[in-house]
Amino acid sequence: MTSQGGGWILLLSCFSCVWETEPWKTNRNATEPPPVVIWHGMGDSCCNPLSMGFIKKLVEQEIPGIYVLSLEIGNTIAEDMENSFFMNVNDQVNLVCNILSKDKKLVNGYNAMGFSQGGQFLRAVAQRCPSPAMVNLITFGGQHQGVYGLPHCPGVSSHICNWIRKMLNLGAYSSPIQEHLVQAEYWHDPLNEDLYRNKSIFLADINQERGMNESYKNNLMKLKKFVMVKFANDTMVDPVASEWFGFYKAGQAKDTYALQESVLYQEDRLGLKAMDKARKLEFLSTNGDHLQFSKEWFINNIVPYLK
Repeated sequence: MTSQGGGWILLLSCFSCVWETEPWKTNRNATEPPPVVIWHGMGDSCCNPLSMGFIKKLVEQEIPGIYVLSLEIGNTIAEDMENSFFMNVNDQVNLVCNILSKDKKLVNGYNAMGFSQGGQFLRAVAQRCPSPAMVNLITFGGQHQGVYGLPHCPGVSSHICNWIRKMLNLGAYSSPIQEHLVQAEYWHDPLNEDLYRNKSIFLADINQERGMNESYKNNLMKLKKFVMVKFANDTMVDPVASEWFGFYKAGQAKDTYALQESVLYQEDRLGLKAMDKARKLEFLSTNGDHLQFSKEWFINNIVPYLK
């Protein structure tokens, strides 16, 4: 639900080296705002008037003349929603990279906003597909270290959500489930870290947990800003710390660690430590539940990154 008068926006979704050259400094007209690319979350679609459609319209109102691309994964709205549950994430990222590379309006770079699972998906785009250049990446409730639970799944029916929970509990890391169930691809079991690292076909890869892909690190570090929004009262993402790159400490599912305490940060596997020192990381927090914030909060805290 949204409120044009400044009430809460509840988006229907659940659960992207410091270089001498800067790719965002291009020949774009100084008065022309950089384009924005949006990727929705689970159970949502590109154009829902209560979620992504509302955000697209709000950005267009606040930044006149801006080009906003809200990604549709499929040929119809129904396919877009279905694919948020059942289309292999690596295939989705490849599809989006192809869409962005062919969009002439993005050739000089763009800003990106990922909502819930769309956040880590757009981070994968930044790491895997550096052209066109992503300038700023903003993730809203993104599960950067994955999830260990699926509460309040906003599926098109309770039957779908119940089936997904059953599949995750039965075998999140079995090959058929990994290949065909989106949420399994960022399922992170802190009780069995070795199984997760060996079998996760998406998250363990983009988080450099099976080896080092230097291009992932180098590409992510090209960002001007990486902004992570955490929802302090989030009842969907388990654990909430994942939204700032934290997670459960290994061997249990109660105590969490922060990004700065992680091996990922300490060994600088993604360049996040260097980006932090260069003040490229921004950690924002709001008191709402998952993807719940006011229109004024968005305008004051997010729109400046889009100009």
